[in-house]
Amino acid sequence: MDALLNWLHAVFVQQFDFWIILGFVAQFMFMMRFVIQWIASERVGRSIVPVAFWFFSIAGGSLLLVYAIQRQDPVFIAGQGLGLLIYFRNIWLIIKEKRDDPAI
Repeated sequence: MDALLNWLHAVFVQQFDFWIILGFVAQFMFMMRFVIQWIASERVGRSIVPVAFWFFSIAGGSLLLVYAIQRQDPVFIAGQGLGLLIYFRNIWLIIKEKRDDPAI
């Protein structure tokens, strides 16, 4: 039990700094996109992806990319970098669709 408590202290307390706070904020933003998507889908009774999903994706993904760069994690950097391209592309497609059909 002491080993577990020592490990938890080392992981969550000893290294607690600005970057850990940023990482948790980023992860929260990223998680909120799923909460938004779930609530929107429940409201209409079918699976939908609201525009807010993509904005939370961009916010969380950007913060996580900054965190990954600071931690120098190449796997995390590549994953978040590619994700951001996809999120921005989806926002662009939504903007283009609304521009082409203002009734949407």
